[in-house]
Amino acid sequence: MSTAAPAVAGPADGTGPFDDSFYVPPSPLPEGKPGDVLRWRVSKAGPRKADVQAWQVMYLSTNALGKPDAVTGTVLLPRGADPKTAPVVAFAPGTSGPAFNCAPSSMINMGAFYEQSGLDDLLDAGYAVAVTDYEGYQPDPKTTYVVGKSEGPAVIDSVRAAQRLTAAGLSPDSKVVFRGYSQGGGAAAWAGQLQPTYAPEMKLAGVAAGGIPGDLVQVTLQLDGKFGFGVFAYALIGLDRAYPELKLDSFLSDNGRAKLAEMQKSACTFELLTTYANQKIADYTTSAGYIQPAWVARLNENKLGGSPIKVPLFDYHATKDQLVQFAQADALHKAYCSAGVQVTWKTYETDHITGVYDGNADVLAFIKDRLAGKPATSNC
Repeated sequence: MSTAAPAVAGPADGTGPFDDSFYVPPSPLPEGKPGDVLRWRVSKAGPRKADVQAWQVMYLSTNALGKPDAVTGTVLLPRGADPKTAPVVAFAPGTSGPAFNCAPSSMINMGAFYEQSGLDDLLDAGYAVAVTDYEGYQPDPKTTYVVGKSEGPAVIDSVRAAQRLTAAGLSPDSKVVFRGYSQGGGAAAWAGQLQPTYAPEMKLAGVAAGGIPGDLVQVTLQLDGKFGFGVFAYALIGLDRAYPELKLDSFLSDNGRAKLAEMQKSACTFELLTTYANQKIADYTTSAGYIQPAWVARLNENKLGGSPIKVPLFDYHATKDQLVQFAQADALHKAYCSAGVQVTWKTYETDHITGVYDGNADVLAFIKDRLAGKPATSNC
């Protein structure tokens, strides 16, 4: 993912660095507030380079232990949009993979972002978009995959960073929507749950979240020996990165240690779903350490539904989802309904991967209505 440095890098190009060290957080982290921009540089924005301005950013956020961290991402603004009035949509990406070169900001830059169609919808509508990479994409990757207590703040703070990025000129008072599918659906829902206390100043108008992995126990364990095993294994890595007391290495076999090291070095989404398909956790471990009390406690801490989302929610799921179990998603939407959330629930008779795209039109319609101030119609 090396990025060639321009011959002369000036203020118009950003504050740099202009190589892969851009992704390495400063140590120690500087003082600041969540969402403060630490550095930025221009992004090529892939297929949208002609009609958007785009910047890669590193911003302050909060990790799963409540401590400051630095997160990277991308801010995009259509060239025809007025930054003073443009709403900001936080686009929470789906599973990108554990390797450094899988970072969504890199994929957007080079034109290889598999959710480009959903991103295009928002840009074509005239919205500014903030796309977080989540925590840990750096040359020595430390991604905290599916850990909502890390992902939620990363999504919220991507909006703050977009609003504070001087080059973009966006308003701190802009209307905001969170949007995501799969890992991104979980992250968007977590951002929605955390926003009332974490970012009460934010003018949040709605949350659109699909394919939500709301209950990590139900989602991950049923992937053992199946097509989505790589997602299960990656979830173990993510939880272990977020919570050092889990000590994943202590119950890995030599084979498991080698496979997970390989995964973190070279696997993006495609490899997770092909190279590691149908494998078994028993071949990676010496014991079922992931069901010990410390693991169960952290898994439960990252279970969605414990507090209501205070804005309208569009919640959607594929009925034939082979990666993110439908039953737990159905239970989550019912829990939100019981908690008084204004939920619009929709199902699609398809599988998880097709659902990445099938929901886009309904998501866009929902977002447009919320940003236009139209009242939501719950079907709880």
